[in-house]
Amino acid sequence: MTATDRSIELINAAAQAAADRLAHDIIAYDVSDVLSITDAFLLASAPNDRQVKSIVDEIEERLRKELDAKPVRREGDRDARWILLDYVDIVIHVQHSEERVFYALERLWKDCPEIPLPEDAVKTRGKAAEHAQLTAGTEGEQS
Repeated sequence: MTATDRSIELINAAAQAAADRLAHDIIAYDVSDVLSITDAFLLASAPNDRQVKSIVDEIEERLRKELDAKPVRREGDRDARWILLDYVDIVIHVQHSEERVFYALERLWKDCPEIPLPEDAVKTRGKAAEHAQLTAGTEGEQS
């Protein structure tokens, strides 16, 4: 079994929305063979809580406007360190960069096929590490 066309459409729109809000390391997995509750996961991260929330808000608005899709569940708003949007067909995880490293969801789903994403989303790969290096360099200069 593979992710449905609708799931792929949702994933691509969500990935583009996340990229437009400067999310880092956007990746999607087809989990339909190993999970019966959803077809696909989209993972994205950001270096601060405000940006995590902004990314989630943009994804939610874009999917509602363009594809008439609303999440059945939204969790994690209070701290904005890891916000989950559940659209039944897909589940979107937007994490603070520190949570992304700690929980390493990619390690759990690495055996599942990756879903091809829009070019803007693919270009975000490695941005978290790049941002961490820039931040470390800036902090060192201020000391």
